[in-house]
Amino acid sequence: MQTMLSGIKPTGRLTLGNYIGAIRQFIQYQDEYDMYIFIANLHAITITVDPKELKQNTKDLIALYLACGLDPEKVTLFLQSDVHQHAELGWIMTCHSYMGELQRMTQYKDKTAKGETGITAGLFTYPCLMAADILMYDADFVPVGVDQKQHVELARNLAERFNHRYGDIFKLPEPLTPKVGAKIYSLQNPTKKMSKSEANPKGTINLLDDPAQARNKIKSAVTDSIGIVQYDPINQPGVSNLLTILTSLSGESIDSIVSRYQGKGYGVLKKEVGEVVYQFLSDLQERYRSIIASGQIDEILRKGNEKASRIAEKKLQKVKKKIGFQILK
Repeated sequence: MQTMLSGIKPTGRLTLGNYIGAIRQFIQYQDEYDMYIFIANLHAITITVDPKELKQNTKDLIALYLACGLDPEKVTLFLQSDVHQHAELGWIMTCHSYMGELQRMTQYKDKTAKGETGITAGLFTYPCLMAADILMYDADFVPVGVDQKQHVELARNLAERFNHRYGDIFKLPEPLTPKVGAKIYSLQNPTKKMSKSEANPKGTINLLDDPAQARNKIKSAVTDSIGIVQYDPINQPGVSNLLTILTSLSGESIDSIVSRYQGKGYGVLKKEVGEVVYQFLSDLQERYRSIIASGQIDEILRKGNEKASRIAEKKLQKVKKKIGFQILK
């Protein structure tokens, strides 16, 4: 069975975009791959975070993963910080990276272009840790959004560089981007990705939003003056975004939806999308509350951390031997 790995930072609240663009795929893949999914809390501290908020977000994130359908019997779910080998391999990957490579990475490049100050060294070097995350488990595939493919490409470059210098030890991973729903956009600015850090709360639907409020956000979503329901991301990004949300949550194809809406206006579309989102969030949050109340998260993480640590330690020892760190037989 091939291996798949992904991680998500426990910063901010999970959005509908996170579910459609990532978590939904995890649920589909868990029957097909040996899945490793980790909470990337080491990546979370590249910016200043409140400890209480980080702890709560981490717990909510795990509960929401489970509520969305992640099966801990099929998936290895763990905390990145509990598997210390990630940080150690991350340093080794940092020492095999070049400044120019890291300067081209999106987050650092965007922040420096805007003239932001107080950028941490962690924000500059975190792609090396991300490469370590991926390479540690010999991942064949890494499901990513379209804006995250460069991280997998860096992991591939570092794996090739390491293998060339020391001999084959790392598998080259492939990015896997879903064809539909890879990117959900802001409801208020449909040319911008729906984000946990969105400034306008009306633009983002969080998975723990009140379902009625989420429905109202759909009603106020920005569309256009064309007046025709069709999938045209270039000329009608707002309408296309609503269609992507609807097809992702309902399972009905976009072509079928568009066909049903011949001669109908945006108001009718928004009403249907709003109702689908309302029902989805209502059901999800009921399962989330049940998981939180059950106290099962601690045991799931304990098992996941133990399994991940065993595999990570085995890989790290091979790496250290190749480099020349081990002198005792």
